[in-house]
Amino acid sequence: MSSEQQPVFVTGASGLVGSALIRKLLQKNIPVKALFHTRPSSLLSKEEAEQVDWVRGDVLDISLLMDTLPQCSQVYHCAAIVSFHPSRRQLMYQINVEGTANMVNAALECGIKKMVHVSSVASLGKSVTNDAVNEKTEWTEEHNTSQYGKTKYLAEMEVWRGISEGLSAVIVNPAIILGESNWESGSTAIFKKVWQQFPFYTTGSNGFVDVVDVAEAMVMLMESDIEAERFILAAEHHSYQTLMIKIAEQLKKKAPSVKAPKALLALAKYWETIKSVLGKEEPLITAETVQKAYSHSRYDSAKILQQLPSFRYTPLDITLQRTCIWLMQQYGTL
Repeated sequence: MSSEQQPVFVTGASGLVGSALIRKLLQKNIPVKALFHTRPSSLLSKEEAEQVDWVRGDVLDISLLMDTLPQCSQVYHCAAIVSFHPSRRQLMYQINVEGTANMVNAALECGIKKMVHVSSVASLGKSVTNDAVNEKTEWTEEHNTSQYGKTKYLAEMEVWRGISEGLSAVIVNPAIILGESNWESGSTAIFKKVWQQFPFYTTGSNGFVDVVDVAEAMVMLMESDIEAERFILAAEHHSYQTLMIKIAEQLKKKAPSVKAPKALLALAKYWETIKSVLGKEEPLITAETVQKAYSHSRYDSAKILQQLPSFRYTPLDITLQRTCIWLMQQYGTL
């Protein structure tokens, strides 16, 4: 790559996906300008972080975006708030919807060559026939009660609006993303629950994908001629119980063995709410998370494999082994 190559712009650079994406871009010698809100990514090594041109701010700062994007050639829009708690709803709409609209407008105004937008399977429609959800499943508000899912759907509408106005863009819709990250929040929190030998499991199931695969798919799509398309990213489907058993095997902990009745989850939701009030922390268990814990979701991810024949998913067992080793090293338990 030429040293004069314009950098790509990455939003949400401190998060799970943003950090993995930056690592992938650096491996390909692609210069990176990265937007962070509080601090640069702690998931990157010191050597990796020093190669990034960090920009402090957020996607609500239109002036910042208009000053920064002319220096860049492409945009990876990863910034989002993932929350299922009512107290974060307004911020979620601001960052996920308004922030995406700002990115689209700035990209159009500044002549960005292409954008890859990170959405979620939460923005997809729900199957009413028990078939696997695909990219064409129609979204309806009636069957999508998650406020997070609604914000991601509305954010996608902003990207499609940008495409209609001339923006070259592609959307990825990952299932639950697993990988190296802070285990105090997000999808990685399940690893901590297993480490603590939480005894209960729920009967729901979902799709899962390695964060490394999400980053790889994003870069491959950016470098392709594909545009005005969306792609589900889901490597495997498992019950939450199976996932926790697999994690327990890697951590050498006792796997959960008690099926949690919904009444117990309702009590846990109440207790988590009390803790959030007393400690000013967002509860891990809410009405939405309880509902998801008992639901079954399945996604058809054939499209990405058809249009990117060289793309391959990482087996879940390898993802879990790598993530568990990293977590144990990170938290000093090995």
